[in-house]
Amino acid sequence: MKKALVVVGGWEGHTPEKSADVFTPLLEAAGFDVRREQSLEVYGDKNYLSSLDLIVPVWTQGEITREQLEGLQSAVYSGVGMAGWHGCMADSFRFEPPYQFMVGGQWVSHPGGVIDYEVNITNHDDPITQGLSDFKMHSEQYYMHVDPSNEVLATTTFAGDQAGQYWIEGVEMPVYWKRKWGEARVFYGSVGHVYNDFDVPEAREIMRRGMLWAAR
Repeated sequence: MKKALVVVGGWEGHTPEKSADVFTPLLEAAGFDVRREQSLEVYGDKNYLSSLDLIVPVWTQGEITREQLEGLQSAVYSGVGMAGWHGCMADSFRFEPPYQFMVGGQWVSHPGGVIDYEVNITNHDDPITQGLSDFKMHSEQYYMHVDPSNEVLATTTFAGDQAGQYWIEGVEMPVYWKRKWGEARVFYGSVGHVYNDFDVPEAREIMRRGMLWAAR
């Protein structure tokens, strides 16, 4: 049986526990033994981390110790997959560029807050997005700094009428991507501000598939 670790905590505005509740049963249904932790201390247990197939970080902002970050990076580099969403993975540990390098991006803004926007599938041949169509969200549209080495699967385009930030009109921003980190697969999606964002079938299914793809 495959093993997944879901590490839950940080800023409560991103509903970390309820969001993790969406995917824990989906991973279990896919044959994973899922362990939930509410502390970053588990990242310091290198022997345990090396036994995993997948790590799902659900932790916004906060601080991580050098030992914990080294444990996490070492596990992923060795082949343990990592997958996550929104600020629960790409707005964690803002003062740690090595973590951001591993994720492949960092949140910088969500102009206009919660708005209506569209996610456009740009790679229809990838198993993560195959058979899915563009879909609409009512949530935060993430503006991000992203790694050009990411393999982008879907994007969103900014209208330029949000919070007076007209200069971003027409900017196409990655929403879902996958990447390599050492021997591991890393998957990220910026959709998922709160748990009921995953009521949108496409948002839930892409993340489920991305987790399965990332797992060792």
